[in-house]
Amino acid sequence: MDFQKFQALVEHRTGFRTMDDAMASGEYFSDSCGDMYTYYLKVGPGDVIEDISYFTTGCGFGTATCSLLVELARGKTIDEALAITDADIEAALGGYPEKKKDYPERSRIALQTAIEDYRKKRAAGVITDAMLDQARASAAVASLATQNGTGKTSQDENETAGPRIIGNDGGKLTISLR
Repeated sequence: MDFQKFQALVEHRTGFRTMDDAMASGEYFSDSCGDMYTYYLKVGPGDVIEDISYFTTGCGFGTATCSLLVELARGKTIDEALAITDADIEAALGGYPEKKKDYPERSRIALQTAIEDYRKKRAAGVITDAMLDQARASAAVASLATQNGTGKTSQDENETAGPRIIGNDGGKLTISLR
């Protein structure tokens, strides 16, 4: 197992977030340990996964596995994502300890459930071509918004440090601490 990669996946939790405007979602609940895995999808034209995220109540191995699967599935078509195997996920981490060998399967089943949800909604006309176009556009904007930067805006850089009152609206006082 690549411990440095595992540690980075747990620290950065790629894709760890709920998605309020997801087109589809899927869950898997593990009876053996009580972990829940939920995937959220936005799919664009050509059935390409434009945005994918997850939420889990699982441990570090659950988080790392879900993060790996997000990395493997983003930008792939639905069919390509369905073709991702447990062995692909395990290889991406450089192996799993024996007691954690079922984590790729758990995560993959949750993603498959989200894909099935997407396909059912698409077949029923709940997801339209216009929605696919919108998903591509919103994913492009979200990608730009999450690029690495300094964490400061130009407004932050122009402000003086220290607490100050920045608003007093109807008896509610707003204070900036920087």
